[in-house]
Amino acid sequence: MHIHRWARAVRHFLALATFVWGGLGLAHAANPSMLNDFKFDQPTFIHKLPFAEHKLVLQVSVGEPEYWNLILNNAQNVLDAFGQEKVRIVIVAYGPGLKMLLKDSPVAARIASQNDEGVEFDACHNTMLGMAKKLGHMPELVPSAVIVPGGVVRIMQLEKAGFAYIRP
Repeated sequence: MHIHRWARAVRHFLALATFVWGGLGLAHAANPSMLNDFKFDQPTFIHKLPFAEHKLVLQVSVGEPEYWNLILNNAQNVLDAFGQEKVRIVIVAYGPGLKMLLKDSPVAARIASQNDEGVEFDACHNTMLGMAKKLGHMPELVPSAVIVPGGVVRIMQLEKAGFAYIRP
């Protein structure tokens, strides 16, 4: 429980720092971001999981809620199998799959719950920029979404770092 409160405090600090320093402006103020410090050979994560022995990255590139529930079920099954302190899970959403991480997503409550269990949810900034052209503004994400420069590049980075890659 203490780890969850600590992780939330870190997440809120990063969001505040992003806002105060103006690196991303108001459109991104609520979300932690890796845009300014992404280093391909040095992956970073929002949750501190020092005892994680297993690493998994799940790809979300489909814009259907049934598929999102499948992804979240897969993540929960892995958490249940290994324990939340023993596994690092990163779910990367891009293309039509980014809709999973939108503020009004039908799976927003499940995302918040799994974030509290240490699952990281990464949002592709390239896809966000494409959506912004159509919407006229940047899309609003669930608070726990972490903005990464590119979804595919993040998956490549994590695979290079030894993550098992699953695309259900």
